[in-house]
Amino acid sequence: MFKNLTVYRIGPDWPAPLEQIEESLDKARFVPCGTTQPKSFGWVEPRGIPHAPLVESVGGQLLLKLMIEQKVLPGSVVKRRTEELAAQIEQTTGRKPGKKQTKEIKEQAVLELLPMAFTKQASVHVWIDPHERLLVIDSSSQARAEEVVTALVKGLDGFAVSPLQTKESAAVAMSQWLVDGEPPAGFSVDRECELKSADEMKSVVRYSRHPLDIEEVRQHIAGGKVPTKLAMTWSDRVSFVLTDTMQVKKLSFLDVVFEGQPSDSKDDHFDADAAIATGELCKLIPDLVDALGGELTLA
Repeated sequence: MFKNLTVYRIGPDWPAPLEQIEESLDKARFVPCGTTQPKSFGWVEPRGIPHAPLVESVGGQLLLKLMIEQKVLPGSVVKRRTEELAAQIEQTTGRKPGKKQTKEIKEQAVLELLPMAFTKQASVHVWIDPHERLLVIDSSSQARAEEVVTALVKGLDGFAVSPLQTKESAAVAMSQWLVDGEPPAGFSVDRECELKSADEMKSVVRYSRHPLDIEEVRQHIAGGKVPTKLAMTWSDRVSFVLTDTMQVKKLSFLDVVFEGQPSDSKDDHFDADAAIATGELCKLIPDLVDALGGELTLA
């Protein structure tokens, strides 16, 4: 259900009544792009069943799903049509369009092409933990996560969030774990890492399926390279890649987590997967925050 985690702290003044959330999301239900509309986003049923609720509560955890549709217009196609229109104007008026007019011509070209453009859709899973006041967005893209936050802030009265921040930066902590060879309690370091220099060269060293407790890695860090990605496993249950911006990517629940799932129905699978995922992550996220020195609270 979740492959990437971008985590936010929800403000203390949001009451989170389920019926009110459902009513608010219904006003921003997903509608496909109009003829000349380049992008559309809105809420859809998390279960994928038409007319099901837009917010699902599983064990007190709230699950939502944002759908994003975008028209695909290759830049080369827009450029060619803009040049064609500009050439027509030059032929008619005898003068080449200026900078301002060229911009207007490009906008005209886009409007002409949008009705013929293909569309692509992407959905984003969203998890709200009302008790711990956590918002978790399944996206590795900060821009996409911010789109989801914007949709929530616009749609839900009193909803406000801030990025979850830790006292120690992930980059500094990952450097220490690799240098000392001692990961934090409950975690193990796996065999994938990216190190990047902070100077103008921006040189990068990547290790894949390679042991990291070697002198070469320590020398890279001593030479000024900083870990930007590090593969880890938590409690032998969840594997992931931690980034220097404290995003969690490539999330994978290990087989032991799914032992004993009894049901084969799609509906029951949704509930079971949601319960397992949120149950594991409710423990992983606090442990990861502790490993990074605890949460940084701004006065």
